[in-house]
Amino acid sequence: MAHPKRRTSSATRDKRRSHYKLTPKAVTLCQNTGELHLRHKAYVVDGDLYHNGKVAIKNFTKTAVPAAGTDTDEE
Repeated sequence: MAHPKRRTSSATRDKRRSHYKLTPKAVTLCQNTGELHLRHKAYVVDGDLYHNGKVAIKNFTKTAVPAAGTDTDEE
């Protein structure tokens, strides 16, 4: 098994690890609704689902699906 001949210094190790940093998400202001939203994603404003500045679905409501295997009042 290969072993390093010299110990890697903490400065060299930290330089290598310095590239793992977070970048801010791309947020855009919609010209039609004036809402901030993530780019290239659909977003909900006043119950309507918008995508690319246009109404995709009127009166949009998210439907919650119960997890499999959970019983709610079934005894």
